[in-house]
Amino acid sequence: MAFGGVNYVAVLVAAVAAFLAGAIYYGAFGKAWMKAARIEPANAKMSITLIATSFISELIMAWTLAGIIGHLGQGEITIRNGLISGALVWLGFMATTLTVNQRYQGFGWNLSIIDGIHWLIVALLMGGIIGAFGV
Repeated sequence: MAFGGVNYVAVLVAAVAAFLAGAIYYGAFGKAWMKAARIEPANAKMSITLIATSFISELIMAWTLAGIIGHLGQGEITIRNGLISGALVWLGFMATTLTVNQRYQGFGWNLSIIDGIHWLIVALLMGGIIGAFGV
C-alpha cells in the first residue's frame, strides 16, 4: 500500500507507536519533566487539542521520515537503514532544535535531556517500523 514510495500503513503504525511510546515515557518521567519545564502539577492540563496536535505532528514526522528513508533507493529500505536514518534525523534536527530552543527559553539541561531521549525513542521507533514495512 504505497503511493510515491511511501508506505502509508507503515507511516500510521509508526505514528501510533511513537504516540504510545510518548504516553508511556512521559507517564514515567512526567514529574521530572514538569519540574524541568517549570510547570506546577496543579496547572498541568491535557486537552483534546494537545493530544490531536501531538498525533498529527507524529503522523507528519513519520511521513517525512518515510520519504527520507525512501530516498535511499529500492532494496535499501531496511530496519537497519531505518534506525540509522531515524538516529541521524534525531541528531541533526530534533536534538539540535530542542536544545537551541530550550537554551533561549532559559530552561536547564534536564529538560533537554528528558525531551531529547523521548525524541530519540520516537525517531528510532519510526525509522525501525518504516524500515521493517519497506515500500
